[in-house]
Amino acid sequence: MSIAVDTFFLNPDAPGTLQAQVQQMIAEGILSGRFHTGEKLPSSRRLAAHLGVSRITVTLAYTELVANDYLSAQGRSGYYVSENAPVPPTYSPRPRAADTVDWTRAIAQRFTGGDTPRKPGDWRDFRYPFIYGQADPTLFDHANWRQCALRALGQKDFASLTDDYYDRDDPLLVEYIARHTLPRRGISARPEEILITLGAQNALWIAARVLLNRRRRAVIEDPCYHAQRDLLTHAGCRLTPVRVDADGLPPDAIPPGTDVIFTTPSHQCPTTATMPLHRRHALLERARELDALVVEDDYEFEMAFLAAPSPALKSLDEDGRVIYVGSFSKSLFPGLRLGYMVGSEPFIREARALRATMLRHPPGHMQRTAAYFLSLGHYDSQIRRMGAALHDRRRAAEAAIAEHGLTIAGRGVYGGSSLWMQAPEGTDSAELATRLQADGVFIEPGAPFFAGPERPARFYRLGYSSIPTSRIGEGIARIAAALRDAPGATDRPAPQAMQHS
Repeated sequence: MSIAVDTFFLNPDAPGTLQAQVQQMIAEGILSGRFHTGEKLPSSRRLAAHLGVSRITVTLAYTELVANDYLSAQGRSGYYVSENAPVPPTYSPRPRAADTVDWTRAIAQRFTGGDTPRKPGDWRDFRYPFIYGQADPTLFDHANWRQCALRALGQKDFASLTDDYYDRDDPLLVEYIARHTLPRRGISARPEEILITLGAQNALWIAARVLLNRRRRAVIEDPCYHAQRDLLTHAGCRLTPVRVDADGLPPDAIPPGTDVIFTTPSHQCPTTATMPLHRRHALLERARELDALVVEDDYEFEMAFLAAPSPALKSLDEDGRVIYVGSFSKSLFPGLRLGYMVGSEPFIREARALRATMLRHPPGHMQRTAAYFLSLGHYDSQIRRMGAALHDRRRAAEAAIAEHGLTIAGRGVYGGSSLWMQAPEGTDSAELATRLQADGVFIEPGAPFFAGPERPARFYRLGYSSIPTSRIGEGIARIAAALRDAPGATDRPAPQAMQHS
């Protein structure tokens, strides 16, 4: 690999001769780790022209660096960073002067300090990763995805790769969603009623910005997806958490004056509760009484390996008051960041305009690649493969949980990729998670999903989408052992409101 000549700069205030400055500049690049062993330096002619110095100055500097074993000369090929150069293992930029800006005054709005926890980047190094929402490479169809990506790079699709869609989307992807994805949920929509987003979280953010302001009230489930609570907090609206029960969000608990209801009826996050049909009708009736809108996050409906999923709220909506959010992040891979939202045309028009001011549109190449992967049948094959694997892992997890006497607080009626667990009274699941990490086990503490200062600490989530079936039993055995050793844990029954079947 060659080092770009544009990365070399002389400090006009540096002391010493030009030759000494060139030597110091290159030596510092090597010592800091910016230049790596074996990398080729620019020719003396190119570097001299770039720096505005004579070629002999650069040649003498190179010669001196060769003598000091920083560089090696390879005949007519040029100069390279020597294998014997004192190169550090990682690149460490030189420290620069401290900021003089008072950032406590300069920052007008703060977005840090929310509830969304950061998942460790090294989760794959855990032998027992009960992590939620990450991809299992053994289940992903790499070969066909690669073929679809190469096809999307072809001359025929040059426009979809290079054009600025501005506020439009890939017509092939929109057509597939309208003709295949949505009808599976009983939803009929025209292209003007569909917007492609950067995943479900981006869709929820857009919905919140379009529908809410400081005078309006939003209802969210408690517990709920913590990133959703963060983004609604930043929206500045009046926010009311409503505690879910075994059937999800109770309509009667939604207070008067509510303008927008955010819900996950098919697979409540994180308890996995599935809202029965009679409650779905009751929720729509309550929204009609309040003249409220409903934002339905229908994630994981594809993971239906136990029973067919219940009808989407949007399919039961006769008023046009439900805004439907879907995503390919869980069923394909989270790094794809492709989702979609469906709503009445006036709402989608405003949502599209907001998206255009922020990110214009998701990358055209990713949209076209996904469209090919979906339309050629690879997506359906992957869903069947994932469903079979998740079914096996679910059975292994439930068998191990029963064997070790652990308590499931929530399990999806038709499937899914996680279990909502309840530890004995007095257990701090955050402390439990920390101890388990030292034993190679990763679990997700449940407290961040709850609203308010008094958050139950005994709940935790076990995802099984990224752990092989063969390791589930031993991983759960280690969780059970850690729970037995947890300080202050007692065996008391769970609060009725959090019992889920």
